[in-house]
Amino acid sequence: MASDETIPAFSDAADAAIVAELAVNARATLAELAAAAGLSVSATQARVRRLETRGVIRGYRAVIEPEAVGKPLAAFVEITPLDPGQPDNAPELIAHLDEIEACHSIAGDAAYMLFVRVATPRDLERLIRDIRSAAAVNTRTTVVLQTFFENRPVRPA
Repeated sequence: MASDETIPAFSDAADAAIVAELAVNARATLAELAAAAGLSVSATQARVRRLETRGVIRGYRAVIEPEAVGKPLAAFVEITPLDPGQPDNAPELIAHLDEIEACHSIAGDAAYMLFVRVATPRDLERLIRDIRSAAAVNTRTTVVLQTFFENRPVRPA
């Protein structure tokens, strides 16, 4: 297969329906998924397993309210290497910092955009210091004042 070809994520509309339902409700029962896909429960179970094996469904997780677990402060942190000639391994160097929820390679002046959650401004300051130290980077931080929506379900195209 040529490198520019992609493998379709879904074999048919039933696979897409299963994924769409799980995107909204990861705790949907096989019976609920079967109804959404118009299949039997056993056929649905086989398709879910196949979608998991192929990596279309990567896992299931609870969505936790950050404030309820003591992490109400969210921020975006752009990181840029101090030395553009240094190895591009910042994600590996900061992966151990649990407050970093996401790390994205981005276009623009910065190399990566991090999404972080912490308890207090002092904790944010410590985290930024830890990021700078671990990865030898400059940072630019934007504190989130209010979130209107996030963790939207990824729906099939």
